[in-house]
Order: sequence, then structure tokens, then C-alpha cells
Amino acid sequence: MSDIPRRAVNRTARLAGLPLGFAGRAALGLGRRVTGFATEVITPEVQHRTAEHLFRVLGELKGGAMKVGQAMSIFEAALPEELAGPYRQALTKLQEAAPPMPAATVHKVLTEQLGADWQERLVEFEDEPAAAASIGQVHRGSWRDETGTIRRVAVKVQYPGAGEALTSDLAQLSRMAGLFRVIQPGIDAKPLVTELRARVGEELDYQLEAESQRAFAAAYADDEEIMVPAVVAAADRVLVTEWLDGTPLAEIIAEGSPEQRDHAGRLLAVLHFSAPQRAGLLHADPHPGNFRILADGRLGVVDFGAVARLPEGHPEPIGRLVRLALDGDADGVFQGLRDEGFIKPDIDVDPAEVLAYLLPMLEPVRADQFQFTRAWLRNEAARIASPRSPAYSLGRQLTLPPSYLLIHRVTMGSIGVLCQLEAAAAYRAVLERWLPGFVATE
Repeated sequence: MSDIPRRAVNRTARLAGLPLGFAGRAALGLGRRVTGFATEVITPEVQHRTAEHLFRVLGELKGGAMKVGQAMSIFEAALPEELAGPYRQALTKLQEAAPPMPAATVHKVLTEQLGADWQERLVEFEDEPAAAASIGQVHRGSWRDETGTIRRVAVKVQYPGAGEALTSDLAQLSRMAGLFRVIQPGIDAKPLVTELRARVGEELDYQLEAESQRAFAAAYADDEEIMVPAVVAAADRVLVTEWLDGTPLAEIIAEGSPEQRDHAGRLLAVLHFSAPQRAGLLHADPHPGNFRILADGRLGVVDFGAVARLPEGHPEPIGRLVRLALDGDADGVFQGLRDEGFIKPDIDVDPAEVLAYLLPMLEPVRADQFQFTRAWLRNEAARIASPRSPAYSLGRQLTLPPSYLLIHRVTMGSIGVLCQLEAAAAYRAVLERWLPGFVATE
């Protein structure tokens, strides 16, 4: 069972079984109160088993199911340690692998996309995939160009029927988004699923991905810190790029030294903040499977199917408002948030309370050095997501404007990965160099 175009009824049944499975586990002594997913009545055992079931199904089904699972898994660091520990390994597997397509199916796609003579250019091709993702899988190969030069390449092949599966899964998952609160109380997965649904067409277009990767590769050509492999060939459902060796970020998260963790974390921050300024794009899929640390210490970046197009760079108000908040300018922050649409005209809140709400989130850039930790993220998640917290009611009065939705999601995802790394670095210096508005101008 490896092709993605499985019977729709089978996929639907497996996804529908997620809330049913939770209800069955919850019924073992919890009673009717659990229907509201109240945190206090969800036992650790139910939470653990639900998470285990959820990520297993999402990973096996690929498509939108696996994509949501990958997007959610980067927030693993926010979970309580007693729950995060037992299935952290399962999440890593979700980020790195999935059941493969049969070789015959892969060859058929290559023939359709690259022509019947594809083996004259792909002179070597490994049928066993090296990696798999939500809508495609990657194979090792060797490509011979017009001059006869042969180089190692990564061949990404899209699953047949990926578009239909992606659309169907995301539609169904949006209706059961509340289930994710079982494994991470307070989280709202519906905006994430909605945003993923809006970008389905871009994710499926490998020609568009090739265009984005070329832009990144040009922006970081000969860079001393970031490496983006070149695009070799592209078709609608097949993308061939230079092969990138290196230590997977998931491996560094699992067993890297403090020095390796710190180095990787700083480079992730550099990529996040420099790409909009250098390439006019933001890499919008920050899960660990998309990054490698190369032998020369550079951060290798792959998978450009999800990007935010920011031709003017990061919006200047982000840096300016962060600076004003660190300066303690409550009125300036309040007015800037109002101007950008974060605080609607009919909402009346105290500027001092808004500043108090934001400052703990800005701890990573208040000092010259900061270490991201799982404990810090868990505390922040509890502070803003617990109904018992004063910050919870204030946060509910704030709005996330559509133009900031993807930037916010990617930033939160990147922070989640930094907390998995428990990386320490001079993050303030990164913002000073790359974030418009962060440094005051005369």
C-alpha cells in the first residue's frame, strides 16, 4: 500500500477514525466532560495514545494528512516533557520518511515527465527512495548533461494523485482541527490547515518550486554560511537538483553536541531573516527534514515548494515594533499594531498590558545571547494558551492580519525547531543585520 491514489473511502475512513479513536480512549472513565477537550480531564495516557495514533495515521497517508503532521511536529518542543519524550522518535520518523511508491510507478512518472529517454540523462537511478515527504519522494541518481559531465542529483517525484489527496485531506482535517488540542492543549490548528489549503496549487507545481529554488541558489551563491543546491531539470511533477550530503538536522537534534546545536540554530536564524532581503523569498517549511549541516559547516537547505514571496523583504513594521517594545514604548507599540491591523479599531485595550503581553516573547533578542529551550517554549505556550492566564484573554483580542499569517507561522515553526535544538546564539545580532526597522535610523 504505497501509492497515494488509494480509494477515497479508505483515506476518509482512516482520517474519520481519528476522533472516533480518541472518543473510545476518552470513554474509559472520563465521561461526557471530555467532549469539550478540557485539559484537566485528558489524562496523560489518553494524550499519549492519541498523539501516537494521530501521527502514525498522518504519516502513513501522506498527502495533506502528512503535511499537517509535519507542520504540527515542529511544535513538539512545546509539549510537556512527560508527553513529548515517548513519541519524539515517532515525530522524527514522520519528518524524514514515509512508505515508498513502487519502482514501476516511479518509472512511469519519470517517462511521462522527462520523456521515454530519461535513462540517457539519468544514467544512474536508485529505485529505493532516499527520503519521502507529503506529496513526493526523493531518489538518488546521476545526471549526464549535454557536455557529458556527470553529477550526483536528487530526483523528486510527485505521487500520482497527490493533488486530489492533498485537497481532500486538508478539507477533512479542517473539520477536525480541534483534535490537535488533545495533544497540545490551547493550540488552534484550523488557521494552519486553512493556510495550507490556500497554497495547495503552489505546493504541487514543481516548475514553480524550481523557480523559487533558482532564486535562492542565486542569492546564496558562494555564501559562506548557507548552501542551496542548483536546479538541474524541472517538469510539472519531477524536479532534479544537485545532491546535498550532510548531517540531517533531525540527527543533530537527537544527538548533536552543544556546539553543533548552537551552530545549526544560528544558521537557521540567519536563513530565516536574511532570505527575504537577499532573495525576496522566505523558506516557509522549517521542519528539520529540510536542513543539513554540511561537512564545511554550512547549512544546506532543500525543498522550496512552500515559500512566502516578500519582494520588499521582511515588512519593516515587524522590526520597528520589536525595537519599540524592547525600548519600553508601550504607546508606540500599540499604535503600530493598530496601524497594521493587529488591534482592530473597535478593540479597547491598555497599551501597557499589550507591551507586557509581548515582552516575554521577545526574550531571545533582548540580550546579546539567548538559549532557546523546550522549557522556555512550554512556559510561553502555557502563558498565552491557558485560559487561566491573564495573557490568554488579551491575546484573544488581537488579530493576525492575512498579510502576516504565513510569516507568523514560519517564525513560530522556526522557533519550535530552535527549541528542539536548545540552541544558544547571538540572535539579536542576526536581527540587527537583516531585519528592516530593528535598528533605528536617524
